[in-house]
Amino acid sequence: MLNKDSARVIALKAICLVALEKRSLSESLFPIHGDDLSFAKSLAFGSIRFYHHLNDIITPRLKKPLEKKNLDLHCLLVLGAYQIIYTDISKHAAINETVEVAKIIDKPWATGFINAVLRGIDRDQKVIIESKHFSHPSWLIKKIKKDYPEDYENILSENNRKAPLSIRVHPSIDRDEFQKELEELNIHSQASDISSQGLIIKDAVNVHKLPNFQNGSCYVQDISAQLAGYLIAPKKGDYILDACSAPGGKTTHIAELCEETEVVALDSDKIRVQKVFENINRLKVKNVTVVQGDATNKDWWSKRLFDKILIDAPCSGTGVIRRHPDIKLLRKVKDVSQATKIQAQILENLWGLLKPGGELVYATCSILKVENEYQIKSFLDKFQDAKNVDIEIPWGEGKIGKQKLPEENFDGFYYAKLLKR
Repeated sequence: MLNKDSARVIALKAICLVALEKRSLSESLFPIHGDDLSFAKSLAFGSIRFYHHLNDIITPRLKKPLEKKNLDLHCLLVLGAYQIIYTDISKHAAINETVEVAKIIDKPWATGFINAVLRGIDRDQKVIIESKHFSHPSWLIKKIKKDYPEDYENILSENNRKAPLSIRVHPSIDRDEFQKELEELNIHSQASDISSQGLIIKDAVNVHKLPNFQNGSCYVQDISAQLAGYLIAPKKGDYILDACSAPGGKTTHIAELCEETEVVALDSDKIRVQKVFENINRLKVKNVTVVQGDATNKDWWSKRLFDKILIDAPCSGTGVIRRHPDIKLLRKVKDVSQATKIQAQILENLWGLLKPGGELVYATCSILKVENEYQIKSFLDKFQDAKNVDIEIPWGEGKIGKQKLPEENFDGFYYAKLLKR
């Protein structure tokens, strides 16, 4: 059982890995399991979620910049300030226990410094709370404001909220019955009106507490992401490609919806390909072939044309910041332009692998128009045999494809559906 001091040390290490070493939260917290560490996770995710705001609170209070070897103390101040400004933790406990961490990490000389800065923040918290701060990097605020001048403040606010736990119930299981099983375990859920298999669990729980999770009863997947399977609409005899398929959520959904299809799951990353295998095995899916290969070339292709293709394109991830707040620290403006180039390469390469009369669904978990609507418009202008197909679901907006902005029960996602004439 962890004590609170140990939890804060683990949270500090995670914050340092993201802020100083530019590694992801999922990587830093991946070995952590169990309820004992939920407090550490909440501190780490919260501190990173509001890092830009907390950094702007702390920096003016430092008489001089910290030396590189002591930048972990800056992260410790972020951890302490997060507890003071954004949690219900007793301010006295938050300050004292954060100061104690300085001793645990062998920097007892810094305790007075940490204490003074955090007490100053505590004294000024009323003014701090009342001031507006979006807690996003300036380049991203600028891009979102340009694309959504009327909605950008709401988008930034939604990005700073915690996302719910959404699951996709296996189609062989009655969703209503599964929901009753959850209620018996005191796990409260809401049925999605967009996904017939979707349930939204407001208070996140350890997935291993879900009924028969290990035996494939359900898959953790946002409601927006669940729409990919329905848009592909697999039917008997279809030969379907899921490009950039890891970790396998959309692959397994397509395969589950129609077991008399052949699905090829393609991904270039060896480690992520293993994740696809793990999910296929847990969900007991039989009609999937996993291939390691690069979607920008044809080296992996068997020369058999596909009836349908799903491109779950690599993107900025700006629609899933609620789930991955480290995106705000790790992503740079140049990454967006690099992503758009790769997206265009994948679209052009895989279009040649689609049968005439076949359909291609393009998806991203981005809200930036350059990756979505503008990307597809450019493709349609270049390929005369491509026709935009209207997406007739009460989800999202748009003339070319549909864009959903992040909101309470949905991640930000974009879908476009193209027919090959």
